[in-house]
Amino acid sequence: MAQLIPKTSKQWTVTAQDGEDGFNALQFSEEPVPVLGDGQVLVKFHAASLNYRDLIIPLGKYRLHTVPNVVPGSDGAGTVIAVGKHVTRFRPGDKVVTLFNQEHVGGPLTAEASRSGLGGGLDGTLRSVGAFNEQGLVRMPENLTPVEAATLSCAGLTAWNALHGLADNQVAAGQWVLTQGTGGVSIFALQFAKAAGARVIATTGSNEKAKRLRELGADHIINYNETPGWGAAAKELTGGVGVDHVVEVAGPKSMAQSLAAIRIGGVITIIGFVAGPAEDQPGFLDCLLHLCTARGILVGSRAQMDDMCRAIEANPEKLRPVVDKKLFRLEELKEAYEYQWSGQHFGKVCVQID
Repeated sequence: MAQLIPKTSKQWTVTAQDGEDGFNALQFSEEPVPVLGDGQVLVKFHAASLNYRDLIIPLGKYRLHTVPNVVPGSDGAGTVIAVGKHVTRFRPGDKVVTLFNQEHVGGPLTAEASRSGLGGGLDGTLRSVGAFNEQGLVRMPENLTPVEAATLSCAGLTAWNALHGLADNQVAAGQWVLTQGTGGVSIFALQFAKAAGARVIATTGSNEKAKRLRELGADHIINYNETPGWGAAAKELTGGVGVDHVVEVAGPKSMAQSLAAIRIGGVITIIGFVAGPAEDQPGFLDCLLHLCTARGILVGSRAQMDDMCRAIEANPEKLRPVVDKKLFRLEELKEAYEYQWSGQHFGKVCVQID
């Protein structure tokens, strides 16, 4: 059956990135549907999800490449409604999920590919219809709803890369993994680690959220408000050896604790800085003295995302994405931004798109 192609797309744009207008820099409008290129796929979105990066772009705090008046959002799931004449990977009716860095198909990330992030360097997913290069999409796992699948592009793939991205140091059964907080990346990392047979130490500042983490399989919970030296406490839980992997999302304020927790030869994957800057942070000698690998990543490749989606389909219950109980409509995007910024959420904040 032929797909109905709308003439217009409802969308948000980031009209300023200097922080002066806050989230009021987000503007909603209805625009003509993009002209489809020969190698492009036209996607009707059903859902999107938010990341910390989306919030800090209009606040002027994002340090990587962005363009003016960009359509925000890197994460989206939808249905293909049209394809260009040279497209071979998809056909109308296929269910797809967006890739964060549209040009990172496989192998190490290049400088050029790092500038192809949706919602930053390229128009993103917080719209009803969008055109994308066929190389920048993957098939949606069959066992997920569009809302669940819309959480995979950034948080899911980042956590997968953190634990599986080093060929000679992937997470394995019996190892220890340390996660921080209850945001999307940390919860995905907990799930991926447990699916691999690893033991997880999770930190949180909320006893209520600690209960949820335990329900998801965390072996040990440390409340960082009650235990400021949580890095040493985590290491003690391993028998004094230290954890094998730290998924570092908080940034400079927590890196000293991550170093205190890591074992010799362990890996600290540096992902973000949700806790903000710190006046006193570890330096060169701290990393040297702990004899570990500190590795920065920017999400992951399409090849890794394909691997992750296959794992999710093979483990439908263990790896079902955790979506926050509060769901927003596309027209309520500013409220969704405010809600995530408040820190009330558990898991991914999602937007349903009609």
